[in-house]
Amino acid sequence: MATKKAETAILKNLGNVVPAKGSNIKVKRLGRGIGSGLGKTSARGGKGQTARSGSSIRAGFEGGQMPLYRRLPKRGFTNLFANRFNAINISDLNRFDAGAEIDREALAKAGLIRFDNLPVKLLGKGNLEKKISVKVNKASASAKQAVEKLGGKVEEI
Repeated sequence: MATKKAETAILKNLGNVVPAKGSNIKVKRLGRGIGSGLGKTSARGGKGQTARSGSSIRAGFEGGQMPLYRRLPKRGFTNLFANRFNAINISDLNRFDAGAEIDREALAKAGLIRFDNLPVKLLGKGNLEKKISVKVNKASASAKQAVEKLGGKVEEI
């Protein structure tokens, strides 16, 4: 049995360093003869555009045929000036305690905010069961009415 000192000496030799089991992937060596299974055409098939060196064909290219994304009709548009919000329904606020002060941080902690860079808008869908005060960027009229009906308040920042 080898001593501890001898074991550490063996481990320190650079010639003994090997990658962790399963970590290294053997590279396919192309064009090294028929016996390798990857000779002659080097797994590129026969002739044509993709057999050539430096070939790259952009996504959606169909060999000069009118590509699918141009054959299909286009519909609608994206309004660049639309105001987008994190929508929170008043029914989502039932998870908070009665009398709670709910702001952006509290909503984020509860997992209700989906996009960090967008403002928060309170919508009036569902039923509110508790008196709460809410600080949001925007609120619909029905949401304000529902919160204030229970004695709470909505503050628009």
